[in-house]
Amino acid sequence: MADALPVTLGVYRRASALAAPLAGLLIGRRLRQGKEDPARIDERRGIASVARPPGPLVWIHGASVGEVLAAAELIDRLRALNLRVLLTSGTRTSAEIVARRFPPDVIHQFIPFDVPAFVERFLDHWKPGLALFIESDLWPNLLLSAADRRLPLVLINGRMSPRSFPRWRKARGTIAALLSCFDLCLTQSDIDHERFAALGSPNVMTSGNLKLDIKALPADPERFDRLKAATGRRTVFVAASTHPGEEEIIIDAHRRLARDIPSLLTVIVPRHPQRGPAIAQLAAVSRLQVQLRSRGDLPSADTDIYVADTMGELGLFYRIAPVVFMGGSLVPHGGQNPIEPAKLDAAILHGPHVFNFKDIYAQLDREEGALLARDPEEFVTLLRHLLGNPIARNRLAASAQNVVVRLGGAVDKTMAALEPYLLQMRIEQGAADA
Repeated sequence: MADALPVTLGVYRRASALAAPLAGLLIGRRLRQGKEDPARIDERRGIASVARPPGPLVWIHGASVGEVLAAAELIDRLRALNLRVLLTSGTRTSAEIVARRFPPDVIHQFIPFDVPAFVERFLDHWKPGLALFIESDLWPNLLLSAADRRLPLVLINGRMSPRSFPRWRKARGTIAALLSCFDLCLTQSDIDHERFAALGSPNVMTSGNLKLDIKALPADPERFDRLKAATGRRTVFVAASTHPGEEEIIIDAHRRLARDIPSLLTVIVPRHPQRGPAIAQLAAVSRLQVQLRSRGDLPSADTDIYVADTMGELGLFYRIAPVVFMGGSLVPHGGQNPIEPAKLDAAILHGPHVFNFKDIYAQLDREEGALLARDPEEFVTLLRHLLGNPIARNRLAASAQNVVVRLGGAVDKTMAALEPYLLQMRIEQGAADA
């Protein structure tokens, strides 16, 4: 395949090969930044930390937490077929989620850096029979090397954002060469279908969004009981997966609404937990009583702002809050996944910047399953309305659930599309056993 590569990918492959000796410098910097697990750093060089299990192996790759969680139901289906699963990702937080939320027989490895020698070492060890890439995390050496080995590659839950699409159109030869590595591209929506086809994907199908089929987020029963006892009969509002610039808006909204709702408790769950102390400082400057969950605190009777700066507990907070604001939407980040609170009966409030989940939010808004706050002032107005109106909250939550149920089914469609590849793996395994 190398002979047919566009100049850009040829240069990339040569440059990345020459960069292999510099990998140690990159690893050192990432270790200092806390972005790597020191005990598993060899995985970034393609050196496996566990043995390959016998039998057919499906390799699934997702960039980070959202992509990994999107594959949960699909992984359960594959395991039910007695297939072993190798799940790779690129972040420590995603590795922690896999350890906490997935069965122990699901093997997690960090994806190797996209250096030819590291990629070859990774593929030599794992020898997967099928590779599934989630959404759009496309590493050139990884894809090209897998394609050279005739490894079947399928893009699942494919998404091409409004930002990425015009950028890739300017480098159509490059993206077309990468997309041609895939036997099949399964997209979240018809718009994604059109974009991948326009960029040169040779075989595209719309299968729907796997995130619509995920189970409701779990919650530890003991932690739930303790938190519920601590919050008592207070009015609880959760701002989930918030980003810089949003916490100030949320804290100001609390100050204004607490005049009329003295029992109000605002829970802020930052997208990046390490920002917890900085958010607590913002609340303290506004003369509000604040506590941090990372310090083991539970909200007391006089707590105004409870900063839930921990990982993997959104299911807990969605269960205690009748109203949830989805972060990353009052600032131009692109919004966070609204499906998770919808499955736990929360009334959803969001800002205008939701391009990461554009189709889902559009459907929710159209069918009155969520409310759009266009600016901070409207955010306060709508939040006041929802906190004071249980009928409106319940109607919003019920509509959101109906939308999620109706738009589901992506796992079934994905499994149906993968069946020829899975059958081939079983045939090859039968021949090997014979």
